[in-house]
Amino acid sequence: MEGGSEDDNKCEWNLYEAYNELHALAQDLHTPFDAPAVLVVGHQTDGKSALVEALMGFQFNHVGGGTKTRRPITLHMKYDPQCESPSCYLVSDTDPSLSHQKSLSQIQAYIEAENVRLEHDSSSQFSAKEIIIKVEYKYCPNLTIIDTPGLIAPAPGRKNRALQAQARAVESLVRAKMQHKEFIILCLEDCSDWSNATTRRVVMQIDPELSRTVIVSTKLDTRIPQFARPSDVEVFLSPPACTLDGCILGDSPFFTSVPSGRVGSGCDYLYRSNDEFKQAVFSREIEDVASLEEKLGRSLSKQERSRIGVSKLRLFLEEMLQQRYISNVPLIIPLLEKEYRSVTRKLSDINQELSTLDEAKLKEKGRTFHDMFLTKLSLLLKGTVVAPPDKFGETLQDERINGGAFVGADGVQFPHKLIPNAGMRLYGGAQYHRAMAEFRFVVGGIKCPPITREEIVNACGVEDIHDGTNYSRTACVIAVAKARDTFEPFLHQLGSRLLHILKRLLPISVYLLQKDSEYLSGHEVFLRRVASAFNNFAESTEKSCREKCMEDLVSTTRYVSWSLHNKSRAGLRQFLDSFGGTEHSNVCNSPIILSQTSAHEKEDTKPQPDVKLSHVASGTDSSTSIQTTETKLADLLDSTLWNRRLAPSSERIVYGLVQQIFHGIREYFLVSTELKFNCFLLMPIVDKLPALLREDLESAVEDDLDNVFDITNLQHSLGQQKRDTEIELKRIKRLKEKFRMIHEKLILHQAM
Repeated sequence: MEGGSEDDNKCEWNLYEAYNELHALAQDLHTPFDAPAVLVVGHQTDGKSALVEALMGFQFNHVGGGTKTRRPITLHMKYDPQCESPSCYLVSDTDPSLSHQKSLSQIQAYIEAENVRLEHDSSSQFSAKEIIIKVEYKYCPNLTIIDTPGLIAPAPGRKNRALQAQARAVESLVRAKMQHKEFIILCLEDCSDWSNATTRRVVMQIDPELSRTVIVSTKLDTRIPQFARPSDVEVFLSPPACTLDGCILGDSPFFTSVPSGRVGSGCDYLYRSNDEFKQAVFSREIEDVASLEEKLGRSLSKQERSRIGVSKLRLFLEEMLQQRYISNVPLIIPLLEKEYRSVTRKLSDINQELSTLDEAKLKEKGRTFHDMFLTKLSLLLKGTVVAPPDKFGETLQDERINGGAFVGADGVQFPHKLIPNAGMRLYGGAQYHRAMAEFRFVVGGIKCPPITREEIVNACGVEDIHDGTNYSRTACVIAVAKARDTFEPFLHQLGSRLLHILKRLLPISVYLLQKDSEYLSGHEVFLRRVASAFNNFAESTEKSCREKCMEDLVSTTRYVSWSLHNKSRAGLRQFLDSFGGTEHSNVCNSPIILSQTSAHEKEDTKPQPDVKLSHVASGTDSSTSIQTTETKLADLLDSTLWNRRLAPSSERIVYGLVQQIFHGIREYFLVSTELKFNCFLLMPIVDKLPALLREDLESAVEDDLDNVFDITNLQHSLGQQKRDTEIELKRIKRLKEKFRMIHEKLILHQAM
């Protein structure tokens, strides 16, 4: 580079300066400008930071064992033959357009302070925000290098969970940086066997073919003594194609050594100046070549020499980056033009927003937003595919976790896989319908809980006019208690689930409004008020609906109307007849049962014959039948009215009646609950919410327009946005002109 003409050098300096500005602009604006840079990736103690320092020609970084680099460090290096010592500028974190000149010791102190700060930050021990340093030096290559935190390979086990979490954080940060297609990845491997792909394992997840990756084997000076035979060295210097998958940049790895020792004036420092450090790097390179030739027993070829040493790596990177810089210039200009137009529109929108901050226009904006919001709500309930299901949809399992599951008294959930569409990510009306279907499925399958003999006896009690037993009343007492305890939790669970589904409509509606450019950006107070009004309406409507359903449940479990439970009367008749005839047969076969059994047997074990309902209804005139019927009725009264010792017949009659009443309550509860939630929760969202929101909006605007739209803060915020956008526009315009001039000079140079 030193041998070029002054005009050529000036053109190259302008080119590098323009790309440095472009890289900073891309970081600030998060725009996909193709600004080539070298991204250094490696594990802890692979020697990343030391290699970066050797490439630059001076020491500045925080190096050592363990995790030192906790923020990526971007170095915009520019060759300047007039700079005898490094001239460094630290770019401001808050205002990237500002940079402050710092000494090397100040730069190092700043980096160390940032690393220490992040190390003690429990919430985030690593940051993706780059420390940007501009360097001008006569020994600097024209490169942009990004030094990343070292990858960590933690040991397994619970005691290493903190280190494992750090490893995940670092890998996530490095992977995100590697996603930039314009970056050349400098993959550092600290190994003597190429089959151990420690860093390549991570790099190849982003660059599978290694098509934009340069592989560097560090610490060559420690590798050479490990090789016992020349063939081992041959394989190491020229690994087989099957070992290094893909087509790596440069066709083969580079091999580097950086001597240990720091630059300083104390007794702990090995080098007194950066010149001594550079000389040590150069001497190490010569020694590595000599050691390799000694091991091989031959001289290295020109191709092999071009891959050994920091100087060779620096030359390769600089030439490759320069080629990319030049070839990308024509592509950068239209991108900058597009960004310039985009920022110009943004500035125009801000000015338009500032001009509409008067009462009439704000009211109209509020009404328009109100109508658009309700349109999106209606669309979501009716069904749409505009909102991506992977972002806003919920599977049934997700829905149960976030909105609550239908769980009975036994604490067991119904297997979600048996519910239709359980694995689909739904939202809006489709999700509401699935939840209601699950409610029907779960509650409709509930059986009457078991009934114990103690419950039957306790439910008998004592009447106010006699001490006989009334088993129909007993059955009613047990059935309504069981039904109330069983169904009430499901009522609350259904309300909670449907409320969760309806509240999810709000963020999805906001997404649709933003997607259609109908969102009121900047009016956060107004938007929070709309969100609060919607959520309050949903909560109050759900509560009111649940209370109506609760009234129905209370009414059906407080007073039994047999007309509600006669659907299964035929089944009950068959159930009673099935054992009535059996017990009649037992009585006939044991004629002495009423007179000769012991008192104990009479009380506890005497079979009690039942009247077969068909015989009673037939009205037969036979004296035998009448006598038999009278005997059976007397026995029935003895076992049900006068005797408190539960006979099997009494127990089964009570059980049959309880089943009939419980199932009748269940059917009524299912129908009435679904109907009421549809009528008093879902429908109000459609027909009552619009009027309520409009009333709330009009009331708020009339009472306090300034606070509702936060006009004062909004004016300040828009004013700041306008100033920032104007600065951004000037930066893009200046950069666009720079690249246009460079492009013209390159065309002129090619024509000559």
